[in-house]
Amino acid sequence: MSHLVVLAFDDAGEAEKVREALRQQQKQGLVSLDDAAIVSRDAEGKLSVKNEVSRATMVGTGIGALLGLLLGGFFFPLTGLALGALGGAGVGALTGLGVDGKFVKDVKESLKPNSSALFLIVRDADETAVLALLRNYQGRVLQTTLDSATEENLRRALGDDGEGA
Repeated sequence: MSHLVVLAFDDAGEAEKVREALRQQQKQGLVSLDDAAIVSRDAEGKLSVKNEVSRATMVGTGIGALLGLLLGGFFFPLTGLALGALGGAGVGALTGLGVDGKFVKDVKESLKPNSSALFLIVRDADETAVLALLRNYQGRVLQTTLDSATEENLRRALGDDGEGA
C-alpha cells in the first residue's frame, strides 16, 4: 500500500535536496517512491512545479492512447491517438496519485516567498533509514496517510513541533 506524505520547507531549494537524498536511498533499496513532486516559490514569489512521471500517469497515457485510437481511429487515427494519450495522462496523474486538487492548490497558495513543498507517494521504506536522513532537514508535515505513530516520528525527525502551517 502506498502512502502520501507532504512536507513543507522554509527554503525554496530544500524540497529538491530532500527529494534527491531520497532518490539516493531509493538506489540503495531503502525506500520505494511511486511519485514525487515539488512545488516551490522563489524570492520574487514566482511559483514552479516539478513533477516526476509516475506509473499512474504512464498507465493512464497508454489507456487513453488506446481508447483514442479505438474511438477516433476510423476517421482520424493520429489525432485520436494523440488526444487520447493527452487525456489519459491527465486522468492518470490525477487519479493515480490520489491527491485532492483543492489540497494541492491550497498548498501552492500557502507557500511564502522562498519556500517549498514536497509531495511523495511512498510505496515502501526502511523507516529508520528515512528518519535518519530527514533529521538533516528542517521542515513541517502538512499531510500524510501514515499511521499516527509513524507520522509523529516523522514530525520529530524534521523538528516539526506541529505549531506552524
